[in-house]
Order: sequence, then C-alpha cells, then structure tokens
Amino acid sequence: MSMKRTNVYADPEDLAIIKEAARRRGVSEAEIIRQGIHLAAMANRVWDEPLFSRVYEGPGHTPGKEEVRDAVSDAVARESGSEAAA
Repeated sequence: MSMKRTNVYADPEDLAIIKEAARRRGVSEAEIIRQGIHLAAMANRVWDEPLFSRVYEGPGHTPGKEEVRDAVSDAVARESGSEAAA
C-alpha cells in the first residue's frame, strides 16, 4: 500500500496515550495513528448505496414476547415438518 506523508497537530495528552498504547501492543505509534485515521475516514465516508437495500413490510409495531414466541414456534414447526410446535 502506498502511503502519503502529512503533518498534524495533536494534543500532548493524546500523544502520550498513543505512545503508551504502542509500547503495550508492540506496534509503532504511526500504526496506531494510521488506524485512527482509517476509522475517521470510514466514519465520515458517504456511501453510494444505502446500508439496507430492501424494505421489509412488518406489522407496524414492535412485537411483544408472546408474538415473537408464537412466530418462532411456528417457524420451528414448519422447519421440522410437524404442525405441533414445541
């Protein structure tokens, strides 16, 4: 991977934390900073496509415990080939 050099100003306390983390993890300070830059880049990326491409129709409310239990029981019965749910 090709790298490009840049200069940034950082808070001395943050740099001290990075220095200690690098020592503890056995990696360079630069590696931790690169990871931080990558996380910031990904968090601010604008994606071409939405995260969810399909829309699911539902009942329009959050199902309760009984409704979930019934749905799971019905699915298990269908999967096992029996009509009686456990």
